[in-house]
Amino acid sequence: MSEINILSPHVADLIAAGEVVDRPASVVKELLENAFDAGAKTVTVEIRNGGTTMIRVTDDGKGMSPEDAGVAFLRHATSKLHDERGLESIGTFGFRGEALAAISAVSHIEMTTRQRGADSGVRVTLTAGDIQEMYETGCPEGTTMIVRDLFFNTPARLKFLKSDRAEGSACVQAALKCAMGRPDISVRCLKDGREEFFSPGDGREDSCVYHLLGRDTAKSMIPCIPGDGEIRVHGFVSSPEAGRGNRTNQYFFVNGRSVKSQMIQSGLEMAYRNRMLTGRYPTCVLYVDVAYGAVDVNVHPTKAEVKFSQEKKVFDAVYYTCLEAVEREDRLAAEAECIRRSTALVDGTEHVRQAVLPPRPDPDPMEGITYDPVTGRINPTEDGRELTDYTIPLYQRKPMILHDSGEDALPGRSCAPGMERAVTVLPRTDAVPAEELPEEPEVPVPEAETPVLPETAPEPFRVVGEVLSTYIVVEHADKMTLIDKHAAHERIHFDRLCAHTQPVQTQELLAPELLRLSREDYALAAGHLEDLNSLGYEIEVYGDDTLLLRGVPAGMDAGEGRACVEEVCEKLRTGRRVSPQQARQEILKTVACKAAIKAGRRSEPEELEALARSVLAGEIQYCPHGRPVSVTMSKYELDKLFDRVVT
Repeated sequence: MSEINILSPHVADLIAAGEVVDRPASVVKELLENAFDAGAKTVTVEIRNGGTTMIRVTDDGKGMSPEDAGVAFLRHATSKLHDERGLESIGTFGFRGEALAAISAVSHIEMTTRQRGADSGVRVTLTAGDIQEMYETGCPEGTTMIVRDLFFNTPARLKFLKSDRAEGSACVQAALKCAMGRPDISVRCLKDGREEFFSPGDGREDSCVYHLLGRDTAKSMIPCIPGDGEIRVHGFVSSPEAGRGNRTNQYFFVNGRSVKSQMIQSGLEMAYRNRMLTGRYPTCVLYVDVAYGAVDVNVHPTKAEVKFSQEKKVFDAVYYTCLEAVEREDRLAAEAECIRRSTALVDGTEHVRQAVLPPRPDPDPMEGITYDPVTGRINPTEDGRELTDYTIPLYQRKPMILHDSGEDALPGRSCAPGMERAVTVLPRTDAVPAEELPEEPEVPVPEAETPVLPETAPEPFRVVGEVLSTYIVVEHADKMTLIDKHAAHERIHFDRLCAHTQPVQTQELLAPELLRLSREDYALAAGHLEDLNSLGYEIEVYGDDTLLLRGVPAGMDAGEGRACVEEVCEKLRTGRRVSPQQARQEILKTVACKAAIKAGRRSEPEELEALARSVLAGEIQYCPHGRPVSVTMSKYELDKLFDRVVT
């Protein structure tokens, strides 16, 4: 008996539909591209319940004749490709003849269309790809497609969809990308009866960016001037100061088609090298125009990826165009600063001093002074300061070190748990003679908070120092251990947050910050506000796609608030459905990472010692993301590296 079965056309269509239509956003994209190819100047997209209940796309394009409407839903039926030679130069968005067939196979469809100049139109209804009704009707010129009950006959695909909020945001994002690729077409998007965006269709790229991405994003953008080569790159990139915590606001278009391209992305980010902090990414809307024959758009089922025949030329065009824009911004900023200073010179010398010169710190009366280690009395100095008799109790000569978390804490500094130290500030006594100073008893140092350590104390160790402002070198017994200070401190924060049963303390911002996010990020953050606020954030919904940040977790740099929220959204975006426990864990990891000591910054010896103690005691081994915290090498392994031992 044969084990090979020939699938029915219906089952084959269901399987093929999975390649083109994997979620409602795919339907929105395909229908919009068909409307663009039909020569539409105005398109309206309507979505209900995340797109699963209803998707309606209405355009004023050329429409279809009754004959074409009857065959439009057959597989590989297309008006945009006639023979194999057309594959060598594809200038339309749709050409494979799969979109309508794939969509109709997994939904109920109503299509009303009227060809330009025709007296009447035609209405077609389909269920699972089969035509149910087709009759003449009156309707405006153009086409209206209504897709209902998506995946009603494929429950296996339906159960993998995200929430209505997430799917709706993905639909809006897909429509936004299509609209941004064609500034000459006006696109209106409605979700559950509410307008999400509107593009004017005036053909201006700056106007399109302003309406689709918002005023703040548009104001931070730098225009890109295209070169004279055969590959034209134009659009907008953000200033280096306006970096974001993820790449969600990077939009790439090739001949008007929204694409994902690692090569274009690399060219963009290479232009920002040494201008943007690690972990921050530029925003961009980049249009790449190449000859149709120089790009292959048929390498991906959903046409989301393309392949260039001359990738090096495309990379260079993107890189140098973006680099010129960023360098131009730097020059303009430098010229503006020169103009500001020149203007201040005309206003008066005193004004210049206040506007240009940094404020002078108060002179340190103890600078350059040495004193006798036994008596505490100052040694003679050349500037005559020995005439004033300083008597400095020895307990006051300790340098300022780490702060406690109480009222006397130094602003802007944080330390790992168990690293808190008292602060002893050297008083100014330059005007008080020694004989008038009363005898001061030694002030006891406040007790530091006792860190939670394992019962077994670590073996004796010595912190040799810090390497590259990132790694701690520790010597213990006959071994050497390298510790990643950021990973170690991050794990300490993470464990403390996980074990914390009470709400985390919040550090109020001096001025609340508006967080204007992409629609997808906004949906993710708004859906997890309770978790964010329980971990020390103070965030509230402010308006359309906007959150109001009033506070961040105590110990975190206030400037990290936006980056942390964006990073949380980036992590929650991966995968399909995310449980509340998983979401909380991802938020905890991000909060711990942002509050930890940053690699590349010098740390106090006490911080290094406390971290080394926790690691060597076995308290922490891996950071919350699974990276090792330390690497240990024995003396024997080191000797082998230098050929000091043979075996």
